[in-house]
Amino acid sequence: MEKDILRFHMPRYQELPDVGLFLEQTVKYINSYLMPLGCMEITASMISNYVKKGYIQSPVKKQYYAEQIAYLFFIAIVKNVLSMENIQKLFEIQKQTYDTKVAYNYFCQELENMLYHIFEVKDITAEAGNDMTGEKKMLRSTIIAVAHIIYLSHCFEEL
Repeated sequence: MEKDILRFHMPRYQELPDVGLFLEQTVKYINSYLMPLGCMEITASMISNYVKKGYIQSPVKKQYYAEQIAYLFFIAIVKNVLSMENIQKLFEIQKQTYDTKVAYNYFCQELENMLYHIFEVKDITAEAGNDMTGEKKMLRSTIIAVAHIIYLSHCFEEL
């Protein structure tokens, strides 16, 4: 269990494919990273619904790019603890405060740090960023909740 988490790495924004992935490729790409978490995945129909409801931008010529993939990663992970309405509110806050690249990279670092801490495989490294704004506290609280869900899911799987 701890070994999977120790190897877990969220791709940073600059690592996301920006060549355009078709729907099924996007699903496989995201799920390949989420697999070590064990309790999260995304499907093609989920992505299609997120586009229809306006949570993410429509694909360009049926292809998804880095920004859309970043939002899909976020949704796939936090939908276990937040309603889509609240996820949308977080997106609105993010767009007013940080660009997608900065916000997504912060999310990745905080998620990894919290998982390492909860699974007791590493000490939490320095927090991402230099300030702890209200927005960052909301995100950190979301990440803490997600990390605990992941930990409990792993514990129950081992019973």
